[in-house]
Amino acid sequence: MFRENEYRASNGLTTLLLLIVVGLASFAGLLKSAQAQMPAGVIVSLLVLVVTCVLLGGLFIVNPGDAKALILFGSYKGTVKTPGFWFANPFITKRKISLRIRNFETQKLKVNDNRANPIEIAAIVVWKVVETAEALFEVDDYQKYVAVQSESAVRAVAQSYPYDSHADNEQALSTHTAEVSKSLQVAIEERLAKAGVQVIEARISHLAYSPEIAQ
Repeated sequence: MFRENEYRASNGLTTLLLLIVVGLASFAGLLKSAQAQMPAGVIVSLLVLVVTCVLLGGLFIVNPGDAKALILFGSYKGTVKTPGFWFANPFITKRKISLRIRNFETQKLKVNDNRANPIEIAAIVVWKVVETAEALFEVDDYQKYVAVQSESAVRAVAQSYPYDSHADNEQALSTHTAEVSKSLQVAIEERLAKAGVQVIEARISHLAYSPEIAQ
């Protein structure tokens, strides 16, 4: 299982200034060596300029609410979550992932409650990524995974309650909104445990008997 770890990137501004100084010095050395007809000096200056240009590719920005997962030749090296201007190995691939809170509404699902009555139900799920490594590497597409597993949880919860309560102590979908929402959140969290996702809230957004029953 992949677990997120912090990557300690270097300060990007300091690195950029250093590379600019080295680049300018190398360019000046190149001109001087060319004028003095010193082939060895020209070659060295050119090599330093090439290396400087390659190192510029290691600079990257992390915006607020985002993170960058760093991968070197197929190996996960860590994640940078702190906003700012950073520098890392220029051969590292930086994969952006949002840490912002998101929400979506499931489709209206037709299921049977625990008394076999056909009903329509939909839910709103509020979630965010908290473990970038799990979200990127444990599942194929974490956003699609959240959607599919949330719909699965909605079906399961709907089938475990009756639509209407017929006893004083019986919980039902239509009368015990808070209890049903809590059960739904727990069910979704269990399904998303391996995806690095935190479920902030889950609540029913649509609930009705199927048209054939309502008529």
